[in-house]
Amino acid sequence: MIRFLLMQNRQGKTRLAKYYVPLDDDEKHQLEYEVHRLVVNRDPKFTNFVEFRNYKIIYRRYAGLFFSLCVDVNDNELALLEAIHLFVEVLDHYFGSVCELDLVFNFHKAYTVIDEFILAGEIQARSIHWSPYDRETSKKQIMERLEELEKVKD
Repeated sequence: MIRFLLMQNRQGKTRLAKYYVPLDDDEKHQLEYEVHRLVVNRDPKFTNFVEFRNYKIIYRRYAGLFFSLCVDVNDNELALLEAIHLFVEVLDHYFGSVCELDLVFNFHKAYTVIDEFILAGEIQARSIHWSPYDRETSKKQIMERLEELEKVKD
């Protein structure tokens, strides 16, 4: 189960945070600080998985942003790393070459993408396998749902 998802820049500013477990604001700030310190100082030669308290942090850096997931110890790291990549691809397609400012000024749209992708700490795009065709199918399904939501808003 995903405990939380963080998108942070290199300076440690949290651009997007979604928690799937109840935490106090002080705990959230402390977690964000600790996770940033953990991933930003990590040598790029190491894996993108690191133990954190009784959980695992799975992270990936895209340009100046770190996408981090905190998950249970027994979750599949590679599937979740692939899920991060798929999530970034969906954001990229949705915003058209996504950047940090897109997340800042259109945070509500980014949260919509997250909500279409993750529900109650579980990945909804269940066809995350190692086949590129399946990943494209998931991406297509998510994009279709987002387009339908955009039509409803207009």
